[in-house]
Amino acid sequence: MPTIITTAIPADSSPKQVPHSLSVYVNNRPGVLMRICQVFARRGFNIDSLVVSQSRDARFSRITIGITGDPDGLDQIIKQVAKLIDVIHCSEHTLDNSVTKEMVLIKIRCSPNERSQALQITEHFSGKTVDLTPVSMIVMITGDSHKLDSAIAMFSQFEIIETVRTGKVVMARGEQPT
Repeated sequence: MPTIITTAIPADSSPKQVPHSLSVYVNNRPGVLMRICQVFARRGFNIDSLVVSQSRDARFSRITIGITGDPDGLDQIIKQVAKLIDVIHCSEHTLDNSVTKEMVLIKIRCSPNERSQALQITEHFSGKTVDLTPVSMIVMITGDSHKLDSAIAMFSQFEIIETVRTGKVVMARGEQPT
C-alpha cells in the first residue's frame, strides 16, 4: 500500500497583498484603459478602484488605479504599463508623496427623531447633507479609506439604504505635476 505524505501549507505562505495607488497619464483615446487593465490582470493584481478623468488638456487623461497585490511585482507592472502605446507616464504614489481622497454618499433611513443624531455623525466626519426628506437623508463624506469605512460603520446604526463610493483620487505633493 502506498504511503501518502501530506504537508500543511501555512496560511501566511500566500504572496503579501498590499494596497498601492498608481497614476497613469495617457493620450485620451479609445482602448487605452483596456490595454492597461490587461497588464494588471496578467500579473495577478486586483484593481480595487479606478478613476479616469480628462486632464486640463483634452488630448490627455489621468487614470488613478487603486490595486492590491504582491509589492515585488509592482515595479515590473509600472514598467510594462509605461511601455504601452498612448501611455505617457506611470508612477506609484505613497502617502508621503501625495494627497489621496475618496468620497462616499450614504443614504440612510431616519425618522425626524433620529435626524439630530445622524447630523451629529455627519458633522463629526466633516460631511455634508446633500439630500433630506421626512424619512431619509443622503450624506457626503470625503477623506481617506479609513475615515470612510469608519463613517459607514457609524451610520450602520441606522438603516443604510444605499452607499456609493468613488475610487481614490491622487495628486502628487509639491509644485510639479505627476
